[in-house]
Amino acid sequence: MNLIFFSSLVLFGCLLFSFCLHRTQRKEEDADREFWDREYRANFTRKKPLDDLNYITIPEHLLSMKPDLMTDELAECLSELQDLSDAKIVNLTGYTNTDLKLKYGTANITILSDCDFHYTNLVKLLQKLAELLHDSLEDALAIEVLEFAVSTGTDISKSYYLLAQLYKETGTPEKISSLIRQAQTLHSMMKDAIVENLQAADL
Repeated sequence: MNLIFFSSLVLFGCLLFSFCLHRTQRKEEDADREFWDREYRANFTRKKPLDDLNYITIPEHLLSMKPDLMTDELAECLSELQDLSDAKIVNLTGYTNTDLKLKYGTANITILSDCDFHYTNLVKLLQKLAELLHDSLEDALAIEVLEFAVSTGTDISKSYYLLAQLYKETGTPEKISSLIRQAQTLHSMMKDAIVENLQAADL
């Protein structure tokens, strides 16, 4: 009796495993098929206007910034920022090339990639600049830099954490609430982690 029960249990387990494996494979095949279908359609999407892109302009007050202690590193960062100000900059974080080709056409993918590349360079540069300013005790300027970075939708977590820290150190911790709301609008996989850490910092 026990042998029959055990055999039935093993058979049921095998059938269940086979069913789950088949179901998983089918889902993977469906996802794969959907991906290639989107990619095929994307590759044949006609060129569309880029009028609705949210181009980013670097504020003049950041470009003309003059810290009291102008180190070589700060001068280099500000020079690079000036160079970037002439580029077309767009935050396309969270969008794949397929998404972009479907929306704007294959012919625009190089332009869009350049815009996104410039954006990545911008937010990295802003984070570096803010850290250097903070190290030089230029916290007011560091806050200006970080607030601009956050306004562009950066998903560099350090930018949010340093800004929250500076809000506390400069006696304006109430601003962390608006920082959290800004983080909640991110189109990035980093969003939840950033929001959770900011909420913890706001306690």
